[in-house]
Amino acid sequence: MGETVRTLAYGAWPSPIDAALTAAHDGHPEYVGFVGDEVWWTEPRPAEGGRRTLVRRHPDGREESLLPAPWNVRSRVHEYGGHPWAALEGDDGPLVVFVNFADQRLYRCEPGGEPRPLTPVSTVGGGLRWAEPLPLSARGEVWCVLEEYTGEGPADVRRVLAAVPLDGSAAEDRDAVRELTDDRHRFVTGPKLSPDGRRAAWLAWDHPRMPWDGTELLVADVTPDGTLRGSGAVAGGPGESIAQADWTHDGRLLYASDRTGWWNLHLDGQPLCPREEEFGGALWKLGSRWFTPLANGLIAVVHGRGATALGILDPETGEVVDAAGPWTEFAPTLAAHGERVVAVGASPRSAYEVVELDARTGRARVVGAEHDDAVDPAYYPEPQIRTFTGPDGRDIHAHVYPPHHPGCVAPDDEPPPYVVWAHGGPTGRAPLVLDLEIAYFTSRGIGVVEVNYGGSTGYGRPYRERLREQWGVVDVEDCAAVALALADEGTADRTRLAVRGGSAGGWTAAASLTTTDVYACGTIKYPILDLTGWGTGETHDFESRYLESLIGPLADVPARYAERSPAAHADRLTVPFLLLQGLDDVICPPAQCERFLARLEGRTVPYAYLAFEGEGHGFRKAETMVRALEAELSLYAQVFGLNPPGVPALELAW
Repeated sequence: MGETVRTLAYGAWPSPIDAALTAAHDGHPEYVGFVGDEVWWTEPRPAEGGRRTLVRRHPDGREESLLPAPWNVRSRVHEYGGHPWAALEGDDGPLVVFVNFADQRLYRCEPGGEPRPLTPVSTVGGGLRWAEPLPLSARGEVWCVLEEYTGEGPADVRRVLAAVPLDGSAAEDRDAVRELTDDRHRFVTGPKLSPDGRRAAWLAWDHPRMPWDGTELLVADVTPDGTLRGSGAVAGGPGESIAQADWTHDGRLLYASDRTGWWNLHLDGQPLCPREEEFGGALWKLGSRWFTPLANGLIAVVHGRGATALGILDPETGEVVDAAGPWTEFAPTLAAHGERVVAVGASPRSAYEVVELDARTGRARVVGAEHDDAVDPAYYPEPQIRTFTGPDGRDIHAHVYPPHHPGCVAPDDEPPPYVVWAHGGPTGRAPLVLDLEIAYFTSRGIGVVEVNYGGSTGYGRPYRERLREQWGVVDVEDCAAVALALADEGTADRTRLAVRGGSAGGWTAAASLTTTDVYACGTIKYPILDLTGWGTGETHDFESRYLESLIGPLADVPARYAERSPAAHADRLTVPFLLLQGLDDVICPPAQCERFLARLEGRTVPYAYLAFEGEGHGFRKAETMVRALEAELSLYAQVFGLNPPGVPALELAW
């Protein structure tokens, strides 16, 4: 006997997907690697203060967390971090090197042993930070990216490649750290050594460019005494982004360049598999890997247009054979050992899990962090991949998640409320994967649409560059165009549209509420609200000149900075909103929210401001995520006239 389907108003559907369940499943495995025959990765622990642990998969399939709380394997380089661990096989088991989040020191440990520091604490500014460790046992060193603060300001920083002794002699002595490069470049990635160890390759770039604007691929000789000599650029430049570089098994240089308008692979400068799709991406985190060469000459690749697949590229023929399986999205993390490739994949029915591909047979299987249906999958949303038409006839890519519940429908004459989600970055993309935060809304009868507005990655450089000097215009227009198109076709209720986003998406949400009349309310999370303040010392060094491409140089267009800023137009706000902020956020600091709210003084716009201690840019603690999600649902319930069961009421200030 089938379950009786009830007719209930949108928003009143009872759902087993509560905020606590959603928070428990937040985050995903990252930074995979092989240690001997074993697969290792980092994994979030929302219930343990949001830390990340290092997980080891034993040969029998057993997963073990290598470090107990409060150890937190996470780098703060560039604030967004980077690859935070590496390991060497030794006679007595693996030697692990990792970055600990709390003090940003590099540590070494053997499984079962206590971690010991390899680098000193610095009391200057943001201290010493490390990423992309590369242990070299023959030299007794680990080579890394070093980010060193030289003063108290966010821009008082230098970055070099450095060698840290594995014997611990630099644990209290900064002078024992050997610098491999000078600091002529503002930003560098970790070194990749050729198979014979005689050459090193790395990427570098300088303000005002971001890595997806233009980078240089540098190569140097490694001398017998371990110094780098004669470094020079072999590819890249101001208008060409090299996203990643590595050496093939026979010592040739392989890299992803977007010189054609798409990140495609090049081998010793020659295009390898020219296609109108991406074999690279935006380098937000050091150590992102979209490809990895195999010992047999083949290359494992994460590639695609929009969504990404895991494949094996044969450089002789240029053919790519994709792994069979349910996954529709792969994260930019890869590792190889012999003919085994390990990656992190997800789909609309499964969260990110660790996937191993046999390059010989093409077979792929889940080997770690296996997705477990915490609720009946009948409650999962069923997304539609859509392309909408925006101003000037331009394409806008989006994922539409209609309300969905196995036991409930709404009255026939009632279109559902919809929330437009604007992703962060803004140079980023919303992946098509199972996200219980989306399911939290859709299973209650609230639709969600994720908009990959102009400026998003995955659709080539020209699509990315639609946002050049147009941030706050194109992103806002594209989100509005999608929302109104859904209303016009009867998919969404025109009177019950909302917008939400975090970080750069928080900016888009705030700009949408202050410059359009499309939305009845909005949720603004850890946003940028005041461009002039943000661009003159309120944010971290990595993005401190980002606005020159997104808005224009401040010296040339100061009025544009004021005109585009939601903070300058707080008086235009006429609809309720929820503002969510971490008090430890150094990327989008709380001062921006406070100034924004100060400008609302005396207005009668209902709002709530929730600020969370111990949270930075993006929430990691389970209790924070629960409070934020329930508050957001309560906002929609109050504004849209919904009646979700069991949700605490958010108190709105007037």
